[in-house]
Amino acid sequence: MNIRHFFPAILLAYLISFSSCGGQDKTPVDYVNPYMGNISHLLVPTYPTVHLPNSMLRVYPERADFTSDLLRGLPVIVTSHRGSSAFNISPIQGEASARRPVVNYSYDQEKITPYSYSVYLDEAQVQVHYAPSHQAGIYEITFEKEGDNSLIINTRNGAMQITDKGVSGYQNIGRAKIYVSIETEQKIISTGVLTADKTVVLNFGKEQKTIRLRYGVSFIDEQQAYKNLQREINTYDWQEVAQAGRDIWNKALGKIEVKGACDNDKTVFYTSLYRVYERMINISEDGRYFSAFDGEGKIHDDGGIPFFTDDWIWDTYRAAHPLRVLIEPEMETAMVQSYIRMAEQSAEGWMPTFPEITGDSHRMNGNHAVAVVWDAYSKGLRGFDLEKAYQASKAAIMESTLIPWVRANAGELDVFYKEKGYFPALREGEQEYIDNVNRGEKRQPVAVTLGTCYDDWCLSQIAKELKHDDDYRYFLQRSYNYRNLYNEKTAFFHPKDKDGNFIEPFDYRFSGGQGARDYYDENNGWTYRWDVQHNVADLVKLMGSPKQFAGNLDATFREPLGRGKFDFYSQLPDHTGNVGQFSMANEPSLHIPYLYNYAGQAWKTQKRIRSLLKMWFRNDLMGVPGDEDGGGTSAFVVFSAMGFYPVTPGSAAYNIGSPLFPSVKVNLGNGKYFEIEAINCSDTNKYIQSATLNGKAWNQAWFAHKDIAAGGKLVLVMGDKANTEWGNEK
Repeated sequence: MNIRHFFPAILLAYLISFSSCGGQDKTPVDYVNPYMGNISHLLVPTYPTVHLPNSMLRVYPERADFTSDLLRGLPVIVTSHRGSSAFNISPIQGEASARRPVVNYSYDQEKITPYSYSVYLDEAQVQVHYAPSHQAGIYEITFEKEGDNSLIINTRNGAMQITDKGVSGYQNIGRAKIYVSIETEQKIISTGVLTADKTVVLNFGKEQKTIRLRYGVSFIDEQQAYKNLQREINTYDWQEVAQAGRDIWNKALGKIEVKGACDNDKTVFYTSLYRVYERMINISEDGRYFSAFDGEGKIHDDGGIPFFTDDWIWDTYRAAHPLRVLIEPEMETAMVQSYIRMAEQSAEGWMPTFPEITGDSHRMNGNHAVAVVWDAYSKGLRGFDLEKAYQASKAAIMESTLIPWVRANAGELDVFYKEKGYFPALREGEQEYIDNVNRGEKRQPVAVTLGTCYDDWCLSQIAKELKHDDDYRYFLQRSYNYRNLYNEKTAFFHPKDKDGNFIEPFDYRFSGGQGARDYYDENNGWTYRWDVQHNVADLVKLMGSPKQFAGNLDATFREPLGRGKFDFYSQLPDHTGNVGQFSMANEPSLHIPYLYNYAGQAWKTQKRIRSLLKMWFRNDLMGVPGDEDGGGTSAFVVFSAMGFYPVTPGSAAYNIGSPLFPSVKVNLGNGKYFEIEAINCSDTNKYIQSATLNGKAWNQAWFAHKDIAAGGKLVLVMGDKANTEWGNEK
C-alpha cells in the first residue's frame, strides 16, 4: 500500500525528515513541524500556521481538512485562532467568473515553516511562495503554462477597490473591520470588478509569468494598512522576508535551549513552543490600536505598551501564561495591562474571559483572568496597576453571572451561590427554569463551583497584597466552597440540588449528558475530582490520607472507559487522549499527573509524565491528542519536557517531574539563566535518584520561583529504577 496516495498534498520527504535521531546541526526553528497534529483524534486539529511570534498577521492553507487535496485560494490574514482568511487571492489564466470568486486548486509539494509557505498548484501549474512579517506579507506567484495571467482578490464580507498602487479593501468581522492594502511589482495591464465590489481582477497579460505582490493589514484603516506595509517590507524578494522571519523565530524559540536528546523529542518540544507563540497577538499599529471592548470600535493610543488580544483564558491560564512569565516577562506584563484596558473600556468594567478582536466572547466558565494577573504579580512582574486589576476581577466575579457562556449581570443562581456556597444542579429530567442558562452548555454546577473557588483564592491573595483585609478573609473563605460538593462516601465532587441533596443515582463517568455539562464541563467527574489547584493539601486531607489520595490518583489512570469507544466519545468528545479516565487532551487534566508529588510518591509523577509525553505527543500528523486551544496544552508539553510544571498558577512554585533532555537552559532575560541538568537522562533513566538546587542537596519535589528568578541550576541524577524516598521532604 503506497502511503503517498493518501497524502498527495504534502511533500512526504518533508515529514519523514523529522523522524531522524541524527546529530545534524539545526537551529531551533528547524525542528518545528507545523503539520504535527493536523489530523485530529476526534474534534479540532492543529493548523499549520505561518506567522511571526505573537504577530497580528497569521495565515494557513484553507482546506476542508488536512486530507483534502483542494486548496480554497491563497490566504491573506486569519483574524482569530481557527478562523478563515479575511481575504483571498486566486491565480487564474483566462477570463474570471463572478460565480467563482475563489478558486479551488489541486495541489502538491506543500512545505510550511513558521516563517514561510510554498505550494505547487499542480493542475493549474502555478508555483507559490509566501512569507509573513508582523503586519505585512509577500507572495511570489509563477505561472508555468502559456496564457493570460491574472489574480482574483476577494473579500467575503466587505468591499475591494482598485488603487493607483494596486488594490485595497476591507472585511467586516463582527464589531471589527480588517483592512488590506496590496501593491504589485509587475505592471497591471487591466482590471475588473466582480460580485458587487467584493472581488477585483488584476490582469498582467501573457508575457509576465511571475507576479510578486506585497500587502499590509490593519484593524484601523486602509491608510494604516499601507503604512504597515511600508514600515515592514521594502522588497519584493520573498526569501529576504522569510530569512528575516527565520531569524526572529530563532531568537524567540532560542530562549529555551535543549540538548542531548533525539531529534524527535526536540521536534515535539520546539513545535509545542512555536504553538505557544501563536497567541495572544499584538495589534498595536504605530502606537495605536483598535478596540471592540469599548462597544464603539474606537482607536486608542497604546502609550508605549502594546495591546494584545485573542486569548481563551480558560485554556491558557494554566500553563501558557506561566510559561511567558518565565521567557517573555515584558510581553506577559503587556498582556495583563491589555486585560486591564479591556475592563476599563467595557461598559461593566469586568475582566474579559475570552478576549478576541471582536471583543469578549465570554465562553466556557469561570473568570480566570484573575489567575493570570496574580500569577504574574506573585512571580515579580510589575508594570501594571494591581489595584485596577483587582477591582476589575472582583467585579467580574461578584457582579456578573457565573452561568457558563453568558455575559450578563448576576441573577438568581448567583444569589444562591453567595448564600449557599455552591452552584445548584437540576435533577435528571427536571426542566431548566432560568432563562439565562445556555440550553446547550447547561449550568455546569460542579465545574462552576470549583473554578470559582480557584478564582476566589486568587482574589484573596491579591486582596491580602493590597491590604484589603476584609476582602481577603471573605474570598479566602469562599475559596473553600469546593468542600460543599465533596461527597465523603465516594471521594468525588458531586452535584447537589437546591435543597442541598446530592443528585442520585450517579455515575461519575457518564452522568451529566453531552459533555457532562449538566454537572461538569467537557470532562466527567473523574477529571473534576482533582480540580482544586489552589489547595491540594486540603484535598489530600478530604480524601483521608496521602496514601488514599495517591490510590485515588492510581484509580483515575486505571478506571476503564466503561463503554465502547464510540459510545464514550459520542457523549464525551473532548475527553480524548485517555489513560483510564484521565484525559490528556483537555486542559483541566494537565496538572493531575503532578499531584503524586503531594502524596509523597514523586516517582509516580516521573513515571506518568514520561509515559504521557511519549504516548500522546509525537512528531506525526496525529501527534496531539485533542484540541490545542492556542498554546494551552502545548505549554504543558514545554514545561513537562523541561522537567517542571506550575500546578497552581498564582502560587510562585513549580512541581518537579522528569525532564526529557539531559540539558535545558532557559533565558530569563537580563543575563539570567535557569539550567536543568539531568545526568544519565534517557528514555530508560526517567527516575530521579538525587538532586541539587543551586548547589544545595534537594529532596523536595518542588521549588519556588524565587529560587530561580535570579538564575539558578537544578541538577538531577537519573536512573532506571524509582527512588521512592526522593522528593518526600516538605
